[in-house]
Amino acid sequence: MKILQSVKKIPGGLMVVPLLLGAVINTFFGSYLWTAFDGTFTTHLWKSGAMPILAVFLFCNGATIDFKKAGVPLAKGVIITAVKVLLGIAIGLLVNSVWGADGIMGLTPLAIVAAIANSNGGLYASLAGEYGDATDVGAVSILSINDGPFFTMVALGASGIANIPINTLIGCVVPIVIGCILGNLDEDIRQFCIPGATMMIPFFAFPLGAGLDLRNLIVGGAPGILLGVVCTLVTGLLGYLVYKLLQPVKGLGIVHPEVGAAIGTTAGNAAATPAAVAAADATLLAISEAATAQVTCAVIVTAILCPLLVTWLHNMETKKAARTA
Repeated sequence: MKILQSVKKIPGGLMVVPLLLGAVINTFFGSYLWTAFDGTFTTHLWKSGAMPILAVFLFCNGATIDFKKAGVPLAKGVIITAVKVLLGIAIGLLVNSVWGADGIMGLTPLAIVAAIANSNGGLYASLAGEYGDATDVGAVSILSINDGPFFTMVALGASGIANIPINTLIGCVVPIVIGCILGNLDEDIRQFCIPGATMMIPFFAFPLGAGLDLRNLIVGGAPGILLGVVCTLVTGLLGYLVYKLLQPVKGLGIVHPEVGAAIGTTAGNAAATPAAVAAADATLLAISEAATAQVTCAVIVTAILCPLLVTWLHNMETKKAARTA
């Protein structure tokens, strides 16, 4: 049976499929299962294990960041990461200042920042490889820094939306920093950790799903779709426009500005962010489940829309180049 290959064919499948399975099991059988196996390896892995497994995932991702590969890939990575993160934070803070913590149209600032400030590095790399060059693909080493809950915690804590202790923020980024240091000191450590950056995803996704109720997924569907559309159109188009404006700068080597739109995605592991934030600030527990459902929906929507947007921009740039040739 080709179970893994089938799962990978689904946009964000490694994250989404286990998460939904966890939600289904929790909704229909959770009251019995988690009581019957309380305190055993079963509950530690499938119910309460999301955070420690996610910590290992962050460490492995940190180990894959190679600061030796500077120059053009570094510059491009910094640009697209700044666009993605700052825009996600700005929109989330704007919504909070105008409509409060409950947000607008069912979308809370927590869900907005978690979805928009994160990006699917794998999808970006594949689009950059298809429509860009090696320096575009290399930018993913910097873009991967925005994975996980750190920037969301910083934004929510600085704005007063959430009460995030400074030691929690530091503790969130320490696994990434230590992984990055070790990965750059020893190439063998980097190669050892690379599989973990993918393999851990289903293992923290399932217990995240086991904390959900399917009713919240249904309720969060429409806002989640809206969140995904906004993420692709706003961050994708802005990434393209920024690249377009910077294209005349020769040192940056921006030949394919349409690749800038490849940041218009939501990372699969961004669905873990609301739970991580709620773990730091219990007052957000009430909205974290709905936010997780909305972010999960945005993962799927952006994985479908972003390649379409990048392809459309590529065709437009190609036609424009043909007319001026």
